[in-house]
Formats: sequence, C-alpha cells, structure tokens
Amino acid sequence: MAATNEIAEIKVGDKLPDVVLKEGQPDYGAPVDVKLSELTGKIALFGVPGAFTPGCSKSHLPSFITAMDELKAKGVETIICTATNDAFVMEAWGKTSGGADAGIRFLADADNELCTALGLAIPSDTFVRSKRYSLIAEDGVVTHYFSSAEQASDTWAPNVLSAL
Repeated sequence: MAATNEIAEIKVGDKLPDVVLKEGQPDYGAPVDVKLSELTGKIALFGVPGAFTPGCSKSHLPSFITAMDELKAKGVETIICTATNDAFVMEAWGKTSGGADAGIRFLADADNELCTALGLAIPSDTFVRSKRYSLIAEDGVVTHYFSSAEQASDTWAPNVLSAL
C-alpha cells in the first residue's frame, strides 16, 4: 500500500472507494459489512477523528442530528458518520448521542481503509485517525466535498446544506 501522503485527497467527481465498513450490531452478534461503493442514491457521509471526542460529540455530530429533516428535504436518503473506531464503539456512540435514533448510520473504519483511500488519514505512532470532512455522493460519485483544512465548521451540516 502506498504511503498516506501519496494518495490524493478526494474531490468532486471521484467515485467512492470500494471499501467495506462495519456497522455494529451488538444485540445480534458480529458487526455487519457495509460496502460503501454499493450504496445508491444521494448520501451524506461525514468523517470525524474519533467517536466520543469533544469536537466530534459537541459540534460536528449534533450539527447533522439537528439537520436531518433539512437534509432529507434536499433529497439526501442516507446519512453516515464514520471514524477509525471499531464497530461496537461506533454503535455505542450512535446510541448514546441520539444520532442513531435520528437516523444516522454509524460505520466503523477500524482498519482506516476509507480515510486512507480518501487521502484523509492522519497517521500517528499509535493508530490512524481520519481528518474531519463531509461529502455528498450520488450513486457512488462525489458531488460535493467539504474539507476541514481551513475550519472544522466548514464540514458541519449547515455548510453542507447551504451547498445543496
């Protein structure tokens, strides 16, 4: 695999990578595989550095929870939150935050395949985190991309909504 810095950052017009994320289902046993490239329709996907972290829990995720009705009204069929945590941590964060009840799917990028393929991995000595981002894809093709390179709030739901 190429080093993270050799992978170009995702951009409008790119296809979503062919990676498998995990959706935790602790009540039923093992996590469920979700193949990102097979999701159809209009999706909003946002990535955060980590579940339960302050910025992610107090700002980024709540912005999408409160914007669910507006996103649906703009034709977004599926809203997905991802981080480089395992499926059970993502499931717990979805339940305790109210995000799962609001209709957001919490998918684990535990092996950092997605953030690496998107050119958004932040390697460290202990593990890889994802840069903060949001994107809209229609039938697997990115139509809008929101980077946190300048400000974290550029990736929050109000900014996404203003572009739709």
